[in-house]
Amino acid sequence: MRRKKKSHTYKRKNLQQDASKPLSSRLSNDVFRHLHETGNLAARKEIIRQLEQDGYSSTHIKTELRRLISEGYLTVKGRSNLAPGPRIRLYQAVLEMTASGFGFAVDLRSSSGKKATSRDLYIHRSALNSARHGDTVLVLALPARSGRRAEGYVVAVQERSCRQLTGVVVHDRSGLTVYPEDPRYPFTIRIRALAAAVDKPDPGDAVVVALEDREFSGSTAHGTIVEVLGDPRKIEVLTRMMAEKHQLPFRFSPEAEAEAQQALRPEMLDRREDLRDTLHVTIDGDDAKDFDDAVAVEKIRSGYRLHVSIADVSALVTPGGRLDSEAYQRGTSVYFPGAVIPMLPENLSNNLCSLIPGEDRLAITASLEFDGDGVLLEKRFFRSVIRSHMRFTYDTVKSIVIDRDPEICKSFKTFVTPLKWASELAQALLAQRKRRGSIILNLPEADIRLVNGATVASVSKRSRHFAHQIIEEFMLAANEAVAGTFAERGAALLYRIHEAPDREKVAEFIDVSRILGLEIPAAPPTPGWFCSLVEQARDTDREFIVNNLLLRTMQQARYSPENCGHYGLGAPHYTHFTSPIRRYPDLIVHRLLCQMIDGGQTAPRRSPRSPFRSLQEAGLHLSGRERSAVTAERDMADKLKCGYIQGRIGERFRAIISSVTDSQIFIELLDHLIAGAILLSDLTDDYYLYDHRRYRLIGDVTGRVFQIGDILTVQALDVDLSRNKIFFSVVSGQR
Repeated sequence: MRRKKKSHTYKRKNLQQDASKPLSSRLSNDVFRHLHETGNLAARKEIIRQLEQDGYSSTHIKTELRRLISEGYLTVKGRSNLAPGPRIRLYQAVLEMTASGFGFAVDLRSSSGKKATSRDLYIHRSALNSARHGDTVLVLALPARSGRRAEGYVVAVQERSCRQLTGVVVHDRSGLTVYPEDPRYPFTIRIRALAAAVDKPDPGDAVVVALEDREFSGSTAHGTIVEVLGDPRKIEVLTRMMAEKHQLPFRFSPEAEAEAQQALRPEMLDRREDLRDTLHVTIDGDDAKDFDDAVAVEKIRSGYRLHVSIADVSALVTPGGRLDSEAYQRGTSVYFPGAVIPMLPENLSNNLCSLIPGEDRLAITASLEFDGDGVLLEKRFFRSVIRSHMRFTYDTVKSIVIDRDPEICKSFKTFVTPLKWASELAQALLAQRKRRGSIILNLPEADIRLVNGATVASVSKRSRHFAHQIIEEFMLAANEAVAGTFAERGAALLYRIHEAPDREKVAEFIDVSRILGLEIPAAPPTPGWFCSLVEQARDTDREFIVNNLLLRTMQQARYSPENCGHYGLGAPHYTHFTSPIRRYPDLIVHRLLCQMIDGGQTAPRRSPRSPFRSLQEAGLHLSGRERSAVTAERDMADKLKCGYIQGRIGERFRAIISSVTDSQIFIELLDHLIAGAILLSDLTDDYYLYDHRRYRLIGDVTGRVFQIGDILTVQALDVDLSRNKIFFSVVSGQR
């Protein structure tokens, strides 16, 4: 017999009634807004005077102040000063909305700007006070009730985050309505007008809408269509929609474009070491969009000499210039299937800073000498001029160094031996990393192929082999060598840091690993400890779950001038040096390295027009831009995957259970790397009980079990394109 869950509706309603009392009038909100602006303490007469200037009557103000004092929202300090009540807190925060219409106030800060230690505040839809996702708001936090999340309400919108949205237009009787593409804006937009020179869109077109602040009810906003994008299934339209949704700058100013066109001057080739005869090659995927790193390996008496030569973007982008400022604001290039939003204009990213075979290019070279076991013996950094002698793909290198294909080797005879040395050195470097406990994850990537820039032709696992590892080891070695040099000299640097994981997440990882049948080592968790569990799962169906769970267990890496080391790599010093075309942190590192090459300064020089005031500020901003880019790339991939499955409703797939809750089974298609869910309401053969301790569901009558790590045959059931969600059903007789 199915038990009914206890209803908490009445308690939630009463709690929300309490929370909404101060919202009984706009006046009460303005009282708290004025208090916050004065540091949460103000004279009663001053508050009354300011509110009278806002148009309120003196009688109305005094009545409202008495109410707020009697109900504990305000307290009297001294003879005539007012402050928030003893259990009331005012915070500046950022509103994060959900598709369900409620939100959370995050990044809470006091009136002094100090970050609060309080948990995020739950904001009911009735307490939003016209605030939208991403807005900077002033919130009033109410005391948390036992066992419940603290709640609050929005007193005022201090800054609008988003003033225009993309969405799909619908024609109806009353005119045009736009449904925002981003579900975090759970309202419709009534269109008042079209901007000048904008044609009326066709039904189903994607459009850009400029929002109006007035008359926003929470369920309906108003706006003007400022641009018609066209068919939302096309990759160029989707790219623009992602750019708007995640606030990614996608156009360069004419001034920045002009700087990029005039970046290279003949004298820049002077006073550089000439490595044009050194056998540099680039090794990338067949769909690579830029080539900013080239490598050359030589056999020497002590072992190997590795040249890692990186395009010298620092020579071509003037510090403090318009181009520099716009690159900093972007922070990183954003890569989508079939499209890219670059950090630098095309003349740099695809031309002057791209190490095209046969072309002379400016570079910064890390020359590293290793013994036969991959131990670093010497390192040197210098400006260079290089010429790439060949562009290799990973698959071609595999054919040479792993498969030893006779025909391929014959075609690239000049490069066979240097590539063999490269393979030997990479194996030695990998062995060194394993010995020190570097976590080696095997995380396959989805390869999404398009037809005609729109239709998704296929979604599959991107092949990965040791040729990929060669370049990865060389880039890691160069990054560590640069970071180590700055640490040794006590010089300022923007490090790439990765801190130890949270204990609670480690405990969850241990629980799931034990359920998956892994033997848990007795030693305390270290990078090497995690490695041992990853190795146990290697080449099994559990490998995907263990690797993904470990990734979620780890903290996010970030940029900081404080060297905390890199936990995942087991490296005491680490930075990003190898991709200045597409990552601004690498450009900062190049500039600091060039200062060191020129004169050995330990304090960074900064242009008066520099886009950031300190490395600390740059680290915070660039870490945020990286997170936005990763989120946008994932969002685009999910949308394309949804489109792919939408055309395959009814087809069967092999899947693994990645997680379970009391309402859903989360799965991953093993051959496609597509995530989806099975709703428990669709499992009609039994009533399933949730065993949260063992991450499983158990049939009340049949005893049938669905547990994390189980392999299933599933059938595509439905796709919710607006929320990027895919739903499956379990094929009868399968588990």
